Amino acid sequence: MPVREGPAQPAPPPKDETPPPYPAEKARGGQIVLRTRGRRAIFIGGLVGIVLLVLLLKLLG
Repeated sequence: MPVREGPAQPAPPPKDETPPPYPAEKARGGQIVLRTRGRRAIFIGGLVGIVLLVLLLKLLG
């Protein structure tokens, strides 16, 4: 069991400062860049694979 060595310290004072608002242009997510045919095929294949997996799980489950 830990033993305290001295009096308890007071809690830090609450901060009344609010951070400045973050601009919406910077808060936006990244872009999906599919410049080559191979990257597009892999991306679309992954989306199709997810849909097929969900359908298969619903049919079997």
